Amino acid sequence: MKVLKFGGSSVASSENIQKVLKIVEKSSKNQKIAVVVSAFGKTTNALIEGANLASTKNEDYKKILKKLKEHHFDIINELIPEKKQGDVIEYVQQLFDNLETIYKGCFLLRELTPKTLAKISSFGELLSSFIIAKASENYFETNYKDSRELIVASDNYLNATVNFDGTNKNIIAFFDGNQKQVTLLPGFVARTPKGKTTTLGRGGSDYTAAIIAAALNADELQIWTDVSGMFTANPSVVKQAFPITHISYQEAMELSHFGAKVIYPPTIQPVLKKEIPIVIKNTFKPEDVGTYITKETSNKKPVKGISHIENITLITLEGSGMVGIPGFSKRLFEALSFHNINIILITQASSELSICIGISDEDAEKAKLVIDETFEFEIQKQKVNPVALEQDLCIIALVGDNMKNHQGLSGQMFSSLGKNNVNIRAIAQGSTEKNISAVINKSDAKKALNTLHEQFFEEKIKQLNLFVTGVGNVGERFLAQLEQQKKFLKKNLKLNIRVIGLSNSRKMIFDENGINLKNWKEHLTNGKETSLENFFNKTKECNLRNSVFVDNTANQSVSEVYENYLRQSIGVVTCNKIACASLLNNYKTLKEVSRKYNAPFLFETNVGAGLPIIDTLKNLINSGDRIHKIQAVLSGSLNFVFNNFNENSTFHDVVEQAQKEGYTEPDPKIDLSGVDVARKILILARESGYDLELTDISNNAFLPKESLNTSNNDDFYTSLTKNEAHFQQIFKDANSKNCRLKYVAEFADGKANVGLQHIPSNHPFYDLEGSDNIVLFFTDRYPENPLIIKGAGAGADVTASGIFADIIRIGKI
Repeated sequence: MKVLKFGGSSVASSENIQKVLKIVEKSSKNQKIAVVVSAFGKTTNALIEGANLASTKNEDYKKILKKLKEHHFDIINELIPEKKQGDVIEYVQQLFDNLETIYKGCFLLRELTPKTLAKISSFGELLSSFIIAKASENYFETNYKDSRELIVASDNYLNATVNFDGTNKNIIAFFDGNQKQVTLLPGFVARTPKGKTTTLGRGGSDYTAAIIAAALNADELQIWTDVSGMFTANPSVVKQAFPITHISYQEAMELSHFGAKVIYPPTIQPVLKKEIPIVIKNTFKPEDVGTYITKETSNKKPVKGISHIENITLITLEGSGMVGIPGFSKRLFEALSFHNINIILITQASSELSICIGISDEDAEKAKLVIDETFEFEIQKQKVNPVALEQDLCIIALVGDNMKNHQGLSGQMFSSLGKNNVNIRAIAQGSTEKNISAVINKSDAKKALNTLHEQFFEEKIKQLNLFVTGVGNVGERFLAQLEQQKKFLKKNLKLNIRVIGLSNSRKMIFDENGINLKNWKEHLTNGKETSLENFFNKTKECNLRNSVFVDNTANQSVSEVYENYLRQSIGVVTCNKIACASLLNNYKTLKEVSRKYNAPFLFETNVGAGLPIIDTLKNLINSGDRIHKIQAVLSGSLNFVFNNFNENSTFHDVVEQAQKEGYTEPDPKIDLSGVDVARKILILARESGYDLELTDISNNAFLPKESLNTSNNDDFYTSLTKNEAHFQQIFKDANSKNCRLKYVAEFADGKANVGLQHIPSNHPFYDLEGSDNIVLFFTDRYPENPLIIKGAGAGADVTASGIFADIIRIGKI
């Protein structure tokens, strides 16, 4: 024999009920079955709401009663042929008449006792079970039995304790004499020894089914719901969660206690002793395997699931007067127990200086009053501090029978949370090591669950969530490269890179499931108005693991918000040189904050676009080498200009061409004035360990003062035309010496300079073509023959690829 239980979502509508009846029909072909049903979806909540309204003299209870009645009669009309509706309509109308009378009594007396509330709550199951039993007659023969005639329980009306001796006798006697293939029963309800209606607590329909299964030594207990089993995590929060095929009773109890709502925790107790398997199945996908729950699990994976409980308050009882004094814990727990305050988590310092407990938010204020009253004397004598409350918290828990046999799980858990700036307020781990629990901020729950799921279940595929600002030449190329490579990265590097936020100077868009990069331009055009503050706040609000802010601009205002992101443990990747070339204190602050909050701060493209110049320099320093001298051509735009400028061209036209091809900054004067090169050599000097300011860099500018003093691009280009003779003379001077013009940056002996130089034919810089960059590192290990890095140092594609490379570096951390 099997016992099947169908939850409220499974019987929420006539369409759903028809699915249930087909499942029952198929299951009953070769064996007898008992079917336990819940109230129609959300009915119990509505009944309780109506009761509360009535007891406060609010006549809106009548509206709720009317809606409930209409819904139940609609289902009768849709499920049962008109000729057969007589008995069921009479029964249902009688129940609603009784319910209306009880509501009126609550309204007149302004009173709602637990006994009355239990009576009102019971109507949902009594109505649904009778209607479904009558509807099933179109499919198979059914015997309807009121569970109150079988299950005897205490008069704790809202959460009754079952008398198993009497209950088991009743169930066995009834089913021994029952010849029908299918018996349909209401869940949740029971009766007291005096015959009064009582209930088994919210989720009690599961419990009803388990009680019947245990009494009859059933072959299997099936719990039919709207999901395909118990998941590795809440699938509405963790999209990658998947059903657990096989799990033990203990693991199921731990997960259900910590928020997995698929099964009501007490359900497992009656069947556990009899070792009756429990199967969690999906009413709407009956072909899915579901979750099989038995004494032992076949899968030896250490962590079976991750769960959480929200709306937790942490209460701390602390004081030097507790040390070495027995009885504090006893008094604390007795006081809370006497006032029916449930303790969810307990942790105590080995110094005995404090006891920390986790309880539901709704009990917080009452618990504080109770504890302060209990320890009033000790508080007055300052032996114990007044109770401290921390609210807006939640508990996350790793669950698995085999965790005790695997070292390092706690370390993995706390390390992965720490990397994502999830602050842990308290920790609890039982000696059986089947559960590791941590209390965190409720706002971090989603990030924490996804982080842990990625760590323990997702085959080490790391998800990076990008928030990108700047979609000009570089930004557009970067997004195109990312879209092109996303499948390769996931398959070969185990990286799932998603763009969550995107902005230009006017609009921004966000999608926590990832922005479609095939049509991002259209979405951004229709996005919301943006600002640096709004984009940051929205990024912070998303609170996603492995978040990275990507700056594809050359904007100073954008560079000034990096610290805000880093302090939220959001990494920063940027091609914007302004931050790292700003005041030394700001540069050092960004580095320090990056380390403190474990947020990567990468800026490889600040020097040499996509060339691995900074990364190579870091590797030299980290391996113990020392930098003595750096010589470099660091401006792809200036190299392009002087490689193409001669007596047959004008300086104006060559610079304009360089800007059109994306080799210069939006303001080309930044490149031609030498400021850009000065910033780059400053960054290399700082990364080499030297403390320099931008003002310490000697800049031998070749532009006339008139060009340097312009305030916009039009005036700048006009000044180039006016001073063409100046530029032609520069070219002639170099050409007469058989030299080429190169804008060179040098650093040696703690000093740096930049300027235009005549490069002879035997120099490594002489043959540098196009927009290429070259860097020579002279170090302890490379004292005479320098380490040379050479290649394309400007352009949107190579800069975008450098940003991409930095993001991949973060993915490998």
